[in-house]
Amino acid sequence: MTDAPRRTALDALHRALGATMTDFAGWDMPLRYGSERDEHIAVRTRAGLFDLSHMGEITLMGAQAGQALDHALVGNISALAVGRARYTMICREDGGILDDLIVYRLGEDEYMVVANASNAQVVLDAITERAAGFEATVRDDRENYALIAVQGPASPAILKSVTDADLDGLKYYAGLPGTVAGVPALIARTGYTGEDGFELFVAPADAEKLWQALTEAGADAGLVPCGLSCRDTLRLEAGMPLYGHELTTALTPFDAGLGRVVKFDKAGDFVGREALAAAAERAETAPPRKLVGLIAAGRRVPRAGFAVTVGGEVVGEVTSGAPSPTLGKPIAIAYVDAAHATPGTEGVCVDIRGSHEPYEVVALPFYKRER
Repeated sequence: MTDAPRRTALDALHRALGATMTDFAGWDMPLRYGSERDEHIAVRTRAGLFDLSHMGEITLMGAQAGQALDHALVGNISALAVGRARYTMICREDGGILDDLIVYRLGEDEYMVVANASNAQVVLDAITERAAGFEATVRDDRENYALIAVQGPASPAILKSVTDADLDGLKYYAGLPGTVAGVPALIARTGYTGEDGFELFVAPADAEKLWQALTEAGADAGLVPCGLSCRDTLRLEAGMPLYGHELTTALTPFDAGLGRVVKFDKAGDFVGREALAAAAERAETAPPRKLVGLIAAGRRVPRAGFAVTVGGEVVGEVTSGAPSPTLGKPIAIAYVDAAHATPGTEGVCVDIRGSHEPYEVVALPFYKRER
């Protein structure tokens, strides 16, 4: 017997909207409400509304909360200013990536770590173990938050209409407490779509009221509810990694081309430092496979696990692939041998069920919004 998937505070609303639901990381989540292509285009051109309440929130409080996170994670978290957020990772002792995270500094001695749903318990257990010996308390806050995101070029105007918070002064990767449609919220200018947008952390009991208020506020702007399917194609076009695809325990941040998140110059030791230092050196002297973008010449769609070939020889592997609504062509992210990873490299194909389909090697991201 397996446990039934967990349901978010917005579950009944999703079903009332006719969402196609799916089991994702142990949660029953909306995959799409109608056309995933239409939802994708709405976010690129107008705005979309997402339920992200499956994400895992972990709070650390105490005089040494920052130092505890410096030890547990690869980033220099204690240097983060109050009200700012940072993308970082938690690694194993051997340098393998346990998860990629966003950390918000909520106060002088308070931080919130947001983990991927599939890794939330692993991250909670690792941080709890690594924080032992520091003057810091680790709290599992997964039951205390619902998370709603409004993303797209119209999202600032939509949110402004239901809050008096200073959105104009809110920088990318920053957050501030405020009230949205009468609901207390942490308002963060973060997202996973490649567009401007906001993520709103609220009490689960307030989630439905907030969703409805944002739906009404965004009606004239063309806001639509969006599921996980378009969230994946949006992040793929924006070249954003997905844990379990571009990031795994078999890879270090340097293998993934994200060595910049590892801060060797911070005070004190941190888990994985020695292995990551060796990985950094390997990346400099003998680059491993590199993460690249691939754009199809034809119409066949690559999927994770498909081989990348040159002259019939395997030179890499697709980690994510899908049709791109923005480009109008199939695209993929892949790890490819360094010799074939330069944009414009000729002869690169993807083996799609025995047919070697031609693909153009490009630098990531595929899509970058105008600022």
